[in-house]
Amino acid sequence: MIRKLRRNLTAITMVLLTAVLIMILVGVYQGTRAGLRNESLATLQAADKELANIHLLPGTTRNPCFIITQLPDGTLLAVGSSLYDLSNQAELEQLLEQVKATQMRDGILKDRQLRFLRLEGFPGERYAFMDISAEQSALSRLNLICLVIFVGGVIGFFCISALLAHWAVRPVERAWEQQRQFVGDASHELKTPLTVIMTNAELLTDDSYDAENKARFTENILTMSRQMRGLVEELLNQARIDNSNAQRQRIDLSRLVEEAVLPFEPVYFEADRALHSHVQPKLFTMGSEDHLRRVVDILLDNGCKYSTPHSAVVLHLSRQGRSCLLSVSSVGTPLTDQQCKDIFNRFYRVDAARAMNRSYGLGLAIAQAIVEQHKGKIWVESRDGGNIFFVSLPIA
Repeated sequence: MIRKLRRNLTAITMVLLTAVLIMILVGVYQGTRAGLRNESLATLQAADKELANIHLLPGTTRNPCFIITQLPDGTLLAVGSSLYDLSNQAELEQLLEQVKATQMRDGILKDRQLRFLRLEGFPGERYAFMDISAEQSALSRLNLICLVIFVGGVIGFFCISALLAHWAVRPVERAWEQQRQFVGDASHELKTPLTVIMTNAELLTDDSYDAENKARFTENILTMSRQMRGLVEELLNQARIDNSNAQRQRIDLSRLVEEAVLPFEPVYFEADRALHSHVQPKLFTMGSEDHLRRVVDILLDNGCKYSTPHSAVVLHLSRQGRSCLLSVSSVGTPLTDQQCKDIFNRFYRVDAARAMNRSYGLGLAIAQAIVEQHKGKIWVESRDGGNIFFVSLPIA
């Protein structure tokens, strides 16, 4: 699908660019042709004025033109540049008949490479002629130049179109790949508890096991069912965040963080960890209060789960320039540089043991989606034997 989309975008871009190039080249050619025609007609009219007083006498003109006059009695008179042989009456008559056959005021005799113009204001018929071999040569060279430009332009446009299509499709390709990976990962995450549930359910139907074993099988089914329910809820939360159109308003981020910390104090106490918070008051941002509270909850929940026992997790909220900077630091296993990047991916876990700690690898992915929707940034740094999660949000 991505390849077909890329091909279609390339073709559309090629058609548009080629059409524009053709219009430009046609415009240049027609403009040049019209300019040469007007220049030639002006030269013929100038020759008419120059020869007006000597039209009955042989002579020469500075313009590369000649004029043929046919008097009412049929006599032909020709004057003009010495570049032309005007003494052959039969040739002049044939030329004049050829011009009359066109029934045009001005035009071109291609076989003779002459432009003609019928002149007015004189008894009989009077025509001015001019050699246009140089004009035809110029147009031929222009045709060749336009052809070369067209061929080169088409080749260049193809390369540009391919690059533009690749660049334009890249976000779609990345989203498609993420969707495929998401479906694959979700299927894998659901497959494991389903397998455990099915296995234990089959063992329950086996009469060879005693009541104690069947009770254990039942407990395993309940445990895996709860794990599946938690995973499905996290998936639904992720979907809600991705498609969220929550109303944005100016919220007191300081108050929100302080309120989010309170429910976690007993949780940390039960987990034998300390929770310290330092919140600068009156910091405001634009966004959804429920969503931003979800971010704080995720960071505090991770801090409790993955910090070292008997250690302290410290939350800071302060103003940094034109941003509100929230940080949650904890003592624990330091993350590598690669883990600091991967930890925000869906279903990513630093170690498999987190799966047994109600960790589905979706919390930080949800937090990142929320922060990005609020035009902020979230990242993690590993330092001094611990990890610090940062969230930066614009001040309102």
